[in-house]
Amino acid sequence: MAEQEQAKEQAKEQAQDQGQFSLQRFYVKDSSFESPNAPESFQKQWKPEVKLDLNSRSRKLTDDTYEVDVKVTATAENDGETAFLVEVVLGGIFHIKGIEGEQLKHMLGAFCPNILFPYVRETIDQLVVKGSFPALMLAPINFEALFQQAQTQQAQAPAAEETVQ
Repeated sequence: MAEQEQAKEQAKEQAQDQGQFSLQRFYVKDSSFESPNAPESFQKQWKPEVKLDLNSRSRKLTDDTYEVDVKVTATAENDGETAFLVEVVLGGIFHIKGIEGEQLKHMLGAFCPNILFPYVRETIDQLVVKGSFPALMLAPINFEALFQQAQTQQAQAPAAEETVQ
């Protein structure tokens, strides 16, 4: 009996050592849709050029709670004119405990945005369809690659400054 209690206690300690992570809530912080050339844009053949701007940021709310935002702006131009512009900022509140340093940066910069992005895609798609345009299903984004690229750029920036001096 005592061995079972000791095993349970050890398992509990191991779980605490591994850290805790959970998504507490996600929400639309901001959204906008503009169709500046409607209804004329509906009269043209639909061959859009879509430009995408993507950004994410995080901030600490309490000791173990963080907010992560993913902002996506999509602009569709058709025949040289803006057909629509849609912007969505989706936020998430994450409980992260027992994870620090580079691992925490990685979670906030890649893992959390990766969790939020499907909801951003869905929100953008709904706004575009409600604007009477064909669905705009954005391709998945590799936040891991974006995070690694940003880390590499940050590491190279101080080295570039040193060579200039």
